[in-house]
Amino acid sequence: MIDFAKLVDQLYFTSSNLAKAALIKQYLSVAAPTDRGWAIAAIAGTLQLEFFKRKTIKDLITKRVDPILFDLSYDYVGEMSETVAHLWQAQDDDPIAEFEEILSLNELIAQFQSLPKKEIEPFLITLLNQLNAAQRWALIKLGTRGLRIGVSAQFVKKILAEYGQEHAVSRGISEQTAKEQYSVEELERLWHGVKPPYDSLFDWLEGNADKPDVSQSITFQPVMLSHPIDESTLDCLDIKNWTAEWKFDGIRVQLVITKKGKALFSRTGDDISHSFPDLLVSFDEDTCAGVFDGELLALQTNKEKQESKTYKIASFNQLQQRLNKKRPSKKLMNECPVGIMLYDALKIGNEDLRAHSLVVRQSKLNKWFESVNADKLMLSQTFGIDSAEEAKALRERASQQHGGYIEGLMLKRNDSLYIAGRPKNQWFKWKRDPLLIDAVMMYAQRGHGKRSSFYSDYTFGCWQGESLLPVGKAYSGFTDVELKEIDKWIRQNTVGRFGPVKEVKKELVFELAFDSVHLSKRHKSGLALRFPRVHRIRWDKPAHEADTVTNLRNLAE
Repeated sequence: MIDFAKLVDQLYFTSSNLAKAALIKQYLSVAAPTDRGWAIAAIAGTLQLEFFKRKTIKDLITKRVDPILFDLSYDYVGEMSETVAHLWQAQDDDPIAEFEEILSLNELIAQFQSLPKKEIEPFLITLLNQLNAAQRWALIKLGTRGLRIGVSAQFVKKILAEYGQEHAVSRGISEQTAKEQYSVEELERLWHGVKPPYDSLFDWLEGNADKPDVSQSITFQPVMLSHPIDESTLDCLDIKNWTAEWKFDGIRVQLVITKKGKALFSRTGDDISHSFPDLLVSFDEDTCAGVFDGELLALQTNKEKQESKTYKIASFNQLQQRLNKKRPSKKLMNECPVGIMLYDALKIGNEDLRAHSLVVRQSKLNKWFESVNADKLMLSQTFGIDSAEEAKALRERASQQHGGYIEGLMLKRNDSLYIAGRPKNQWFKWKRDPLLIDAVMMYAQRGHGKRSSFYSDYTFGCWQGESLLPVGKAYSGFTDVELKEIDKWIRQNTVGRFGPVKEVKKELVFELAFDSVHLSKRHKSGLALRFPRVHRIRWDKPAHEADTVTNLRNLAE
């Protein structure tokens, strides 16, 4: 646990990816074999164990620290785990630890897994008493599955690939061969076939065993990504050799259907099958077998939306009700059904199509789609284009579309192979322009983590008569220099305070960008913005010239 806590502390305060990679590789080279796999799982977010709840931690700290002191400290620090780590104090009646030395990461996880629920809290108290502040912070983050330290699962796989390559070169294997044997793509393919603590994976990476056998597992295949495009780049393309299709506004997924089972993965390879059991049950393993690239969309049955086989497409606002639900209720699944808009096929049956051109893959996908009976699958419409003007007109159609399910245009080379990653000049995305409004800052709150010293989270309002009604919150879109300027203005113009929230003079106008606006019963204004962010600060604009709720409602989908 000591080495792991040191690692996550260093990673948290390191911004350079090269430096982060060096820290993780250094840890892997010195950590006990029984610990390193658990550490990798925790950092990558694949440790599917929650040892205790955040509420447990808060209940424990408020029993030993004055609640007002805790609230003030939490407000100042901006992050609960760090606040508790520094405020924690042992008490005379605390349980006594059964171990003298600090447990290793493997021992700690094994202990949490084996303890009855009623013994978790006493064990947690002994650990917090034994550890220093940095170690307590790491423990709380680990135990509540809140270890967000700026390292993604994709980045971890890249580091593991490099780790394997370096070991291979040290054994006398050529650098080129090492890169081929231990590629990121190979790590992606193996990732969901192996489980923490990844003993078989590390044995292979270090040359002590053959590659893990994942033939009986349902595995993720790395997806192909696109580059953004603008009109100047578009004008340089030989557009007749490209195909256009709508860029739907859902979440990119990979659907895997095999005789071994079915799975749904996010674009980064996270298995999200448990959140959508109602979708997977509709696919037959024998007739629908394959690996498909598509967009997860919300569906509805009213006749105002674009038709699929038996459903209509709904907006992202409805899809959000299904996201991050580990065990969706039957009521939720009935009220918010989902489906997949198919873009591409990596495999159909046992045939690997990735080395075929886009035209061939789409032809085979079309034939397959016509032969299957899956009412929650839809096939993306494609458009042949003869000029840049046609492409611009299609994007304009996407910009004017108010159904809430199209966010732009995709352009794909007809001869493009399905290549993992983001290959150049193969696929482009051309999103519609964001919607813009002028809104007045009403409230501000400190940020979290590295922004905990600044007021960086803002609530904005639009006019309804003589009053401002909150329409959304934003905490991105400004530079560090602008953040300091805004923070200074907030401190000089505070007129009230509600706990950690400051009320400010209703004078500063911001131009907000957002993707869409929806009717919402949860908000006082009756509206909710999709992905609001600061577009620019209107230091020069009087507050009374900001937009009205009526103007915003006219944009609602």
